[in-house]
Amino acid sequence: MANSGLQLLGFALALLGWIATLAATVMPQWQMSSYAGENIITAVAIYQGLWMSCASQSTGQIQCKVYDSVLSLKPALQATRALMVLSIVLGVVAMGVAIMGMKCTRCGGENMVTKARIAMTGGIVFLVAGLASLIACSWYGHQIVTDFYNPYTPVNSKYEFGAGIFIGWAGAALVIFGGALLSCSCPRKSAGSSYGRSYPQGKPISKPPSNREYV
Repeated sequence: MANSGLQLLGFALALLGWIATLAATVMPQWQMSSYAGENIITAVAIYQGLWMSCASQSTGQIQCKVYDSVLSLKPALQATRALMVLSIVLGVVAMGVAIMGMKCTRCGGENMVTKARIAMTGGIVFLVAGLASLIACSWYGHQIVTDFYNPYTPVNSKYEFGAGIFIGWAGAALVIFGGALLSCSCPRKSAGSSYGRSYPQGKPISKPPSNREYV
């Protein structure tokens, strides 16, 4: 079984990754207006996220507007939003399950084998959550690259990667790595264990005969 320190490290990394995923989901800087090539640098920078678009002026003023209609959005954006929300929800579930199965907690009973299986389940849920956010960020990034190199895209409508998508990738990597460490809590069957008790050389210790046995 994995020791308590390894479980704590995995849970801490997964928690940091979940916080990064949550921050990336609400950030509007998933893509920013590009100034590459013949694009004219203006005093206004356009940012677009999963929920809103913002315009940042050189004076420091930022104006944001929430998307009016969900159905009018691109299918890639809708799928990215759904996957990121799913990743956040699965992360909450994974944290609750992992806390019950960690050795440093008293939840989930006193049986170490059962607790290890619960912690392993939490790690697997973390892995699924990390993969969901990784697919979402990669899909969104692929869409940005495709639109950037599309010759039919207007020059002033091209975007580049924003800070939000990089934070999403980093959060997904941390959640996956932390979930993998928690998944190492898989219990192993030992030859000398029986009903949670260990005996030397796989056999129970025999008690000396009492005086009544000689009668």
